[in-house]
Amino acid sequence: MARTIAKDHDQKRAQILKSAARVFAREGFDRASMTQLARECGISKANIYHYYDSKDAILYDILEIYLRELRDLICGIQIEGLNAEERLHKVIAEILLAYQGVDDEHRVQTSGMSALPEEQQKVLRGYQRDMVEFLNGIIAEIAPDVFGNNADKLRAATMSVFGMLNWYYMWNAGAGPDAREDYAAVVSKLTLHGVRGL
Repeated sequence: MARTIAKDHDQKRAQILKSAARVFAREGFDRASMTQLARECGISKANIYHYYDSKDAILYDILEIYLRELRDLICGIQIEGLNAEERLHKVIAEILLAYQGVDDEHRVQTSGMSALPEEQQKVLRGYQRDMVEFLNGIIAEIAPDVFGNNADKLRAATMSVFGMLNWYYMWNAGAGPDAREDYAAVVSKLTLHGVRGL
């Protein structure tokens, strides 16, 4: 007889992923063990294997859920009716707010993705690419004469913006919504004035 799925199965999986992200961020994926993950989750090692058969499977779920939900949020931002400058500021602010509370997942993304098989990395890079292309379009509208058909220059500008946003947690851990809004204004102004002077 097949084992029935507990009513709180999805909730426990989510708890495992959150705890595992904390361990992977702190210890590094390679050094972390299933025993450490189980201890962090407050469950037995046997119990964690009921949900995941390997730490590789846990890593993929952490990143797949994190990046897919981030991609859906960012690419779904309503920017109709806004001018190019307003679009840029809104998207930058929403990205910073979306990063709040997921520092562990963010660290794991930057350090752990290469541990996954190429096919899984391809899926995750697709989510990242969608976000880059979304911001690409907004930055291109700001200075069409600067970028023209120069895709390399546009990509460099876009990745520079993501660079400013992606490492914010390093020097402002625990920043709340107000601090993130303030920093969004700084990045927006730097970007607006910077790209027009390229």
